[in-house]
Amino acid sequence: MDLRLAGQCALVTGSSSGIGATIAETLAGEGCDILVHGRDAAAAAAVAERVALRGVRAEVVLGDLTEPGVAEQIAVTARDFGARILVNNAGPFAEHDWDSARPADWRAAFEGNVLPTVRVTQTLLPSLRSHGWGRVITIGSRAVRTPLPHMVTYSAAKAAVVNMTTSLARHLAGTGVTANCVSPGVIITPSMQRMFERRGEPEQRGELADADVRSGPGEAALVAEYAPNPTGRLGRPQDIAAAVAYLASPLADYVNGIELRVDGGITGTS
Repeated sequence: MDLRLAGQCALVTGSSSGIGATIAETLAGEGCDILVHGRDAAAAAAVAERVALRGVRAEVVLGDLTEPGVAEQIAVTARDFGARILVNNAGPFAEHDWDSARPADWRAAFEGNVLPTVRVTQTLLPSLRSHGWGRVITIGSRAVRTPLPHMVTYSAAKAAVVNMTTSLARHLAGTGVTANCVSPGVIITPSMQRMFERRGEPEQRGELADADVRSGPGEAALVAEYAPNPTGRLGRPQDIAAAVAYLASPLADYVNGIELRVDGGITGTS
């Protein structure tokens, strides 16, 4: 299917690895020019090289979105790049429960997940509105609907991201700019792999490091214990990227203010 994205430009924050990198490459495959963002110059450059192989323009912008003024500057760079699509993907996660979470942990969760999204979006919005067309896509989490007891700060911060995305859609009524959120389930990425290794599960970690595999013994055990869902497998970055690409496209002109859960059906099933 032609998503009619050829010639568009997108900023994908946190796109030097994981889900963000796959989103960038998927949009590039649809003909989108991509501004790759990250903090590691070598990692971001590697993604930009893969993006450029799709025959589109690829540039890199570096910076820690939690540092003063950085988010705004990156948004200005995106404006000058011609971005009409903003994918707010950057956002750290950490494991804290109600007994261990300190005020500093709550602050870090919101400063890492909520405030950068606000700052980049607010700075880029005037350009999107002036052109009469644009897409703001945020990345939530399945933890929004089913808060994770060992990730309470992250769960709360992502709930705020979904809430403000809905608010933004209403704020942008009639401008031609839509705002939607994609909430992933348990997605196998390098960072998720490291989290499971710290927790000492599953037994066959090698299977989870390969994003192209389908259900094997190690994955099946993890699905049953950690992420039971009707689909019967864990998510891949490509699952999220496909949803983002659709919402970014003109085909989604009538989709606005939603939270699209891409979680295998885990929400409400466990």
